[in-house]
This record gives sequence, C-alpha cells and structure tokens, in this order.
Amino acid sequence: MADFRHHPAGYGKRARGRMNTLEGMLSSVSRSARGGARLLAYSHATVDFYQGAVAALVPFLVLERGYDYAAAAGVVLAGSLSSSIVQPLFGVLGDRWTMRWLIPVAIVLSGAGIAAISVSESVWVTALLAGLSGVGVAAYHPAGANRSRRISGDDHVVMSWFSLGGTIGFAVAPLFVAATVGVWGLEATPLLLVPALTGLAAVALIGPVTGSAERTGKASRAGHAGRDDWGSFSMMTVAIVCRSVVFVGLGSFLVLFVHAHAGLGETAAATSLFVFYLGGAFGTAVGGHLARRWARVTILRWSYALAVPVLAGLLFVPGPAVFVFIALTSLVLYVPFSLHVTLGQDYLPRRMGTANGVTLGLAVSAGGLASPAIGALADEVGLQGALLPLLVLPALACLVLARVREPVSAAVAAEAKSSSPTDRPSPAP
Repeated sequence: MADFRHHPAGYGKRARGRMNTLEGMLSSVSRSARGGARLLAYSHATVDFYQGAVAALVPFLVLERGYDYAAAAGVVLAGSLSSSIVQPLFGVLGDRWTMRWLIPVAIVLSGAGIAAISVSESVWVTALLAGLSGVGVAAYHPAGANRSRRISGDDHVVMSWFSLGGTIGFAVAPLFVAATVGVWGLEATPLLLVPALTGLAAVALIGPVTGSAERTGKASRAGHAGRDDWGSFSMMTVAIVCRSVVFVGLGSFLVLFVHAHAGLGETAAATSLFVFYLGGAFGTAVGGHLARRWARVTILRWSYALAVPVLAGLLFVPGPAVFVFIALTSLVLYVPFSLHVTLGQDYLPRRMGTANGVTLGLAVSAGGLASPAIGALADEVGLQGALLPLLVLPALACLVLARVREPVSAAVAAEAKSSSPTDRPSPAP
C-alpha cells in the first residue's frame, strides 16, 4: 500500500489530484453533523466554564471567608491538579471501553463541585469540592474530543468548534460569577450549576440531531486505524508543554504586568485579560480554517515562529499599543490548539483516548504547574524579567516540530486502501 506520509517528488499528477479531491471531500460535513458538533461544543463550553469559575471565585473566598492567598491558591491548585493527574487515566480507559455515560456524568461532576462550595467555609472542604469539579472536567475531555472527531470526521473547521467552545466557556466564567456571586455572595454558588444543566440538555439532543452521521464516522475511523506514531506524538507533546507554560503563565500575570509596565490604569489592565481570551477564541477558529488549505504541522511551525516576535512586542511595547500585541500573541498561541488535538488522534489512531487526555490535559496543567515558579522568579527579578524566559519556549516548540511529519488521517488511509494498484503513484526514477 502506498505511504502517503512522505509525498516524494516522483508522485504523479494523478496522485496529487486524488489528494486534492479528498481534501474537498473532507470539508463537506452534513447539516446534521454540524448541528451535533455545535451542541457538543456548547457542552464543552459549560464544562470549561468551571475551570474559569474556580479562579474567578478566589477574590470572594479571600474577602468573605478570610482565606489568605496561600489558602485561596490551594483551592485553585486542587482543581488543576485533580484534573491534570486523572485526565490521561480517563483517556486510557476510553481506549479500552466505550463509556457513553461518561460525558453527562462528567458535566454533572464539574458543575456540582463548584455549586456546592457554599455548603462549608472549611478550606479543606472547599478544596475537595474544587478537586471533584476538576475530576469531572478531566473525565469530559477525552470522551468529548473522541465524540467530536466521530461527528466531524476530518473537517478541521468543524473540529475546531469543539476547542472554541471550551475557550469561550473559560472566558465567560468570570462574567457569570460576577453577575451571581458578585451580587449575592458565596451563598449564590448553587446558581453556578445552571450551565451544567444546559450542557446536559445539549448532550441529550446530540444523538437525535446527528442520526446516522456519528455512527458512520465511528465505523469509518475504526476500520482504517493505522499504526501509532509515538515518536511524532512525543515531539508534539513537547510543543504542547511549551505553549501551555507561555499561555497560562501570561494569563496568570498579564493584568499585573500591563498595569506595572505598560503604564495603564487598573481598568485598562483588567481589560487586557478579556482581549487575551478574545484573541484565543479567534485563533482557535482561524486554525481550523487554515488546516483546510495547509498541512497542520506546517501551521504549527509558523504559529510558534511568529509567537516569538509578537510576544517580544507584548513584553517591550509601552502604552495602549500593547493591546495589539496581546491580541496577536493570544491568536498565534491558539491557532495550534485544536490542531494539536486532531494531530494527536492521527498520530495515535489506536489510542485516541490517550491522545486526547494528553493533548487536552497538558494544554492547561503544564502551565498551571509552572506558574508558581514564574511568580517566585518575579519576586526576585521583577515581572518583566520573569516573563522574558517565555520567549525561548515558542522557539523551542518550532525547533522540535521541524522533524515532525504530517500523519495520515483515517480518511486518507481509507482512500489509499481503496486505490487500485494501477492508480497508485509510482516512485521517482
């Protein structure tokens, strides 16, 4: 069978024509599948909402309950650690068993943990509830990404909706918390269960909306799973860790940095975080559209290469112009986000749950674990000095990806398998 990964120069025009035709087929997704993908993306938004809600509750835990900063940070860390530790485990379990019930259960856990924070003022109970929510978030991601790929097939735009949903949910959380807990206090945390309930309703509608589209996608991928490429997956994982440290590190200290080093007021500095998340949502959507025209690995390389100069602009440009570089930095860091997920699935077609657990889990957890180190360095050398080393990480990601090849998706494998011997491209003389 022809190996479509290498694309040697001797391939004939007929082979290239087949690949172009196939790419056109991949961009065609039925209306029912698109509807199901939107519903699943919404459910993803409701789950990642609770990741953002934990951090948004910190000021209220400090002001209303008298938690010190270490205790409040411990609550956030409990949610992050529980999610990052068990998420790969849920991915492995998903490779062994089909657990259709896991998505709705995960949504309930993620919402119930945060909604129940009002029941006790104990730091330990609050941290335990945040950890319970983190387990729900961890359980959702591998199963949700698998289902998204089954619905969307190999259409990267439709697949990017899933990632976009999570980004939007995370960004909306502080606004929802301010409108509820900010008005009525921590006693209003049960109202935070509302997004989870709407997410459950969305998941319940996916089956009736998609009909046979999801079953067809599942059968197609199962029948054409190729070999696992652990080498390429490992190198991409290094790039994911680099991106996570940069994105989460910036997000953790951006407001303080803009206020202290860009010479802007508190209101403008607070706005910088909204611009940062808005750029991320736009970058996620752009990444899916770019993948319809160019190889995903190529897009990753260019994104990380561009991240170096725009991040430098963010760190050194003073005044309101810094907002331009904040948006650009977020955009180029989020273009690879959904592409990491689909690449991971194609590098490990027989271990897609594991791939999802790593690509989605490390996207947040690696940066969360590195943020305390950035903060400690900032105490010693200042915030700008602590953020300067982040410039090295996108360059490292680009360097690591230089030798990574584009994988074969299930649809390309199916096309190659169905080709007759006379249709297959001949090697170069």
